[in-house]
Amino acid sequence: MWESVAAPVAGMMGAVAAAVPAPLPAPAVEATPVLTSTPFGALPEQRVTHTVTISGRGTLTATRVTFTTTADLDGVVAQAEPGRCAASPRIVVCDLGDVLLSAAAAVPRITITGRIRPGVPPGTLVRNRVSVTSAESTVTDSQAVSNAYLLPGSTATAAATATDPALESPAAASEVRPPGRSLRMPAVAAVVVGAVAAGILLARRRLRRRHGLPSDRL
Repeated sequence: MWESVAAPVAGMMGAVAAAVPAPLPAPAVEATPVLTSTPFGALPEQRVTHTVTISGRGTLTATRVTFTTTADLDGVVAQAEPGRCAASPRIVVCDLGDVLLSAAAAVPRITITGRIRPGVPPGTLVRNRVSVTSAESTVTDSQAVSNAYLLPGSTATAAATATDPALESPAAASEVRPPGRSLRMPAVAAVVVGAVAAGILLARRRLRRRHGLPSDRL
C-alpha cells in the first residue's frame, strides 16, 4: 500500500520541482576607470588636477579606487563623490562603498589636486595610475588605467644617440677625439721629429769628418 502511495507523491514532487524556474545568474559587472590629468605634462612647482571617473554597468560592492604617482605632490586634496579619501604625496585611496553603474545613475567622480614638488630632476618619468577594486574583483579582476610623460631637459636620449654607432656617420666618428688625448698627441709627434732631425745632423757631421771637410759645409 505504501508503495502505491509513494510513487504518485514522488511524481508530483518531481513535477513541482520542474515547474520552479532556476535562479537567473547574476548580471556581469563592468567597470572602466577613466583618468584625466590637467595639464598633462605638468612641471615641478606647477599645480595639476587628476580627475577619475568610472563607467560601466552593474553594482560594485565595497568599491575602492587607488591613485598612485611617481612624482611627489605637495598640498594634496582629494574628494570623492560618493565616498571619502585618504591622501599622501604619492598615494590616494578612496572608498566609495556600493556603487551602481548605469546610464541613469550619477557617474562616480574623484578629483585630486596638488602641486608637483620642486626638485624633481629632468628626465624623470612621471606615471599616474588608477585601479578599481571591489568585492566582485575576484571574478572580474581589478581594472586599471594610467598615463605617463618625461619631464623635459633630459640628456639621456641625446647621450645615447651620440654614442650609438648605428647613428653616427664615418666622417663624424673620425672627428671624435677621446678626452685627455688631444694635447698629448702633438707633443709626442714633436719629440719624434726632433729625434730624427738630430740623428740626421749627427750623421752628416761624421761624414764631413771622414772626407776632411769643414763641419759647416756639405
